[in-house]
Amino acid sequence: MSEVRLAAESRTEFGKGAARRTRRAGKIPAVLYGHGSDPKHLALPALEFARVVREHGQNAVLTLDVDSKSELALTKTVTTHPIKNYIEHVDLLLVQRGEKVSVEVPIVLTGDPAASTLVTQDLTTISVEVEALHIPEQIELSIEGAQAGTQITAADVKLPQGATLATDPEALVVAVNPAPTAQQLEGDTGEAPAAEEATEEEA
Repeated sequence: MSEVRLAAESRTEFGKGAARRTRRAGKIPAVLYGHGSDPKHLALPALEFARVVREHGQNAVLTLDVDSKSELALTKTVTTHPIKNYIEHVDLLLVQRGEKVSVEVPIVLTGDPAASTLVTQDLTTISVEVEALHIPEQIELSIEGAQAGTQITAADVKLPQGATLATDPEALVVAVNPAPTAQQLEGDTGEAPAAEEATEEEA
């Protein structure tokens, strides 16, 4: 993942009212912390940061130009309004070049399993430790031709070079099960109403 440069501003006002004023000005309230330094309260350009998240995911690494100084930061938490879907707040982690960080990376399934199977994905992300400037946007996991009974654990996922697994190696990622037959589906939907009818007749 390539780093992205953004111009940020220091914030001197805090609280809900100040955050609303920041957002009305087209900026996003953010906090930069890490490496034992005092947290820095920043304002990020809203449109530019939203584009970064769309193009690079929520593990984007930013070079922040603030107060005539550049800081390298990893996007740790993006808080979005539950209804209006705009970014309300961002937490950033100060990092150094060559430093390894722990991040959650999305798992994307590719390929088609064997016929008459049903795929269940228990984990949609996997935790890895990787150099800050080499965080993968996603990890692809092939289920091409997977037969019923196949179970893929975190240890089976092929990681990018330089990344190490932080998730429990035995954690189940994907299970491939036999698809239910038409008779089984009919049985699941047909037995309960019959029992209810019998109860009504007895009453």
